[in-house]
Amino acid sequence: MDRPDPAAPESELRQLLQHMADESLRDPTAFRARLVPELRAILDRGRAAAQERLLAERDGLACARHLSDLMDEVIRTVHAAVIHHLYPSDNPSTGERLAIVATGGYGRGTLAPGSDVDLLFLLPYKQTAWGESVVESVLYVLWDLKLKVGHATRSVDECLREGRADMTIRTALLETRLLLGDAALYDELVRRFDKEIVTGTAPEFVDAKLKERDARVAKAGASRYRVEPNVKDGKGGLRDLNTLFWIAKYVYRVRDPKDLVRAGLFTPEEFRQFERCEEFLWRVRCHLHFVTGRAEERLAFDLQRQVAERIGYAPRAGLSGVERFMKAYFTAAKDVGDLTAIVCAELEARQAKPRPMLDRFLGRFRRSRSQALDSDEFVIENNRLTIRGDDAFERDPVNLIRLYWFADRHNLPIHPDASRLATRSLKLIGPSLRADPEANRLFLDILTSRNAPEAVLRLMNEAGVLGRFVPDFGRVVAMMQFNMYHHYTVDEHLLRSIGQLADLEAGRLADAHPLSQQVIPALRHRRALYVALFLHDIAKGRPEDHSVAGARIARTLGPRFGLDAVETDTAAWLVENHLVMSTTAQSRDLSDPRTIESFAKVVQTMERLRLLLILTIADIRAVGPGVWTGWKGELLRTLYYETEVLLGDQTPDVARMDRVRQAQERLRADLPEWDADAFAAYAARHYPAYWLKVDHARRVRHARFMHAAEEAGQTVSTAVETDGFRGVTELTVLSPDHPRLLAIITGACAAAGGNIVDAQIFTTADGFALDTIFLSRAFERDDDELRRAERVAGAIERALKGEVRIADLVEGRRQERGRAKPFEVVPDVVIDNTLSTRHTVVEISGLDRPGLLYDLTTVLGKLNLNITSAHISTFGEKVVDVFYVCDLTGGKVTHPSRQGAIRRALHEVIDAGAEPPRTAAHGAAR
Repeated sequence: MDRPDPAAPESELRQLLQHMADESLRDPTAFRARLVPELRAILDRGRAAAQERLLAERDGLACARHLSDLMDEVIRTVHAAVIHHLYPSDNPSTGERLAIVATGGYGRGTLAPGSDVDLLFLLPYKQTAWGESVVESVLYVLWDLKLKVGHATRSVDECLREGRADMTIRTALLETRLLLGDAALYDELVRRFDKEIVTGTAPEFVDAKLKERDARVAKAGASRYRVEPNVKDGKGGLRDLNTLFWIAKYVYRVRDPKDLVRAGLFTPEEFRQFERCEEFLWRVRCHLHFVTGRAEERLAFDLQRQVAERIGYAPRAGLSGVERFMKAYFTAAKDVGDLTAIVCAELEARQAKPRPMLDRFLGRFRRSRSQALDSDEFVIENNRLTIRGDDAFERDPVNLIRLYWFADRHNLPIHPDASRLATRSLKLIGPSLRADPEANRLFLDILTSRNAPEAVLRLMNEAGVLGRFVPDFGRVVAMMQFNMYHHYTVDEHLLRSIGQLADLEAGRLADAHPLSQQVIPALRHRRALYVALFLHDIAKGRPEDHSVAGARIARTLGPRFGLDAVETDTAAWLVENHLVMSTTAQSRDLSDPRTIESFAKVVQTMERLRLLLILTIADIRAVGPGVWTGWKGELLRTLYYETEVLLGDQTPDVARMDRVRQAQERLRADLPEWDADAFAAYAARHYPAYWLKVDHARRVRHARFMHAAEEAGQTVSTAVETDGFRGVTELTVLSPDHPRLLAIITGACAAAGGNIVDAQIFTTADGFALDTIFLSRAFERDDDELRRAERVAGAIERALKGEVRIADLVEGRRQERGRAKPFEVVPDVVIDNTLSTRHTVVEISGLDRPGLLYDLTTVLGKLNLNITSAHISTFGEKVVDVFYVCDLTGGKVTHPSRQGAIRRALHEVIDAGAEPPRTAAHGAAR
């Protein structure tokens, strides 16, 4: 294919002007009717050429500049046509002057396919009707072209007055470019802006831009490692690079980015890094705009695969093409962060910005700072830790680790000059340093610090030291997992999990995790816990199970770090089993003795149970905002207490009978208005599983709820309750038991958009079902949430009474599926008779979609299976639904042909969601 000719649009526009010169178009409407279609066609062809060029040359900055050049020519053409046909001025007066100036990103000479076109119409102090008419006519044509035009019409004095008062306008004026018109007028603006506004105000500007950046980043996502990043406004995105240049331009008065090297701000290599990041981010942004046909800045999941393919990323080294692309993106975002630190340090040295507050860099540090360093290698400069000489790392490579150890010990941020030198000295981190006992002692001290291990480890990671010192960690740096569950890259998740553990240990999460405060003081293998958490996902991206591979890595690294044999074995065990407690708590019946027995056989000791509990809490909390809920905490606590009984050498059956008796006695004490016969009759309605599984507060509510229904003569009744601590809403249903009951309940929830997180299902001795469905909250306020829950409850009651057809409601909800998500989840159905003493366990996993739980429970009902317990877990786009079932005689499903029929029927349901990427209808969870 021939490469598009960049001069083609300019040539076409000249021809258009020449052709229009022969026509008399004095009427503005006729003028636009003639001009706009021609310009629209030229713009479309120019953008198509830019896209072809982007695909062929893979240069995002060149694409942005090409689009800017195209827009320049369009605006010049519009202006020339307006001057010729509508408002000619052969002998203009001093008032009939006009300069059209590009501002903002367009002023830098770059333009994304969907970006706004920012223009300043600069007029003389004494304006005339001619200037206003020309501006208005130019804008009308641009608007008719469907361009998004950000514009201002001002004199030089007005520009300066607005620039003094508004930092956004001042920034726009900092980046201006004359497109056409009166050069003297534009030169006056540039000269006076520099003299009257910029001079002497650098600290004010820098402070404002950094505060603006903090606010913008907080809105777009505080971490640069969010898995759906904002390319323009997110941390490490294009706006951060713009901010760097704005600050440098304002403080150093440079006009071109290349001048940053001459100003001493960047080394030549750092400037090349600046250019690489800028080009890559522009490439991603241009592809995003072309793919979506709009100014889309968020690199969402459903766009990542398309952009990766357009750029040319293919699967390699165990990573898919989209994962390799996102790793490149996050690496660029990290490099932008490094450049930001360099600029801030240089500005601080020149006192163009306030000295750093410690909390800005190491927000978890709380101890008083000690300024006395017991070292000849390190000094404190501008409240930052740095090295005495540029040869400190060469003379003793252990100093590369010692630098961060001192930062942790003395609560000091590290001077970017020291970080820059550390990055340039990474070649010194080889096998000998990795094997050095002192280096490993210092590293283990950092990892297990009671101060701020997450913050210091992140500094090591951003400098590249951590990935070189622990190469297995280096493999997961900037590695993204292409799913909706994990919010961060693997390395960011690991560092955040260490921070969560430090918070738990320090008691900062005591209100949310009261059990952890009882457990942590009893831990004997604290160092093993920190090492295990640091390594628990370190084998992600490998072909084998990451838990098994991670345990093998832990057995190698444990002794290197300085763990003894017992600590190493404990750390490896924790890594290999780091998912067991979470999986068991969320997808197994915790009232089934076999569940607890199986889990206890894995754990074996109280010390391992304690360690695994704390690791699981930290791991889940570090996945991302909103992933941890009080409901998950409740499940983990229940599993912990149940297992504690077995590991405490109590006889399970005796302990259970005692607990049933104690539960009944406690309930009796809280129902003083009931007589003995009434309570005895009520207690006899419930089987032992009820007394073991339901907490006391809920047992009290159930008793009064069932009594009220009986008094009112209701055979079908519902109740709703919010639970703020666990973040769920309880919906309790009392109804005569029948096989399709759960399907009706789940269908009503699906129709109302309720996301079910768990279900407690009990059958009473007199043939009633007492089911409690737990929904994730949709509203913060209890009154709003209760109204939603009551609507769901009302739909359930109407369905149970035959007043509505649930199937119709669910089908209507299915038509409202949201945006397709480009994920692939391999469907699976597992039928197991070993996980429960009395029931067959059916585990179904696959791609989540609206109404899935209703479809599954409906099929199980048609297969004549009684569901005695249901456990629903959603991990982003993946759902894992577990049902404890029995046949109509109350026995397990053991015959192979019967199991085969169940498996086929369930696969028909779950396979319906396994559609190819970009066509799958995923939507919200049930």
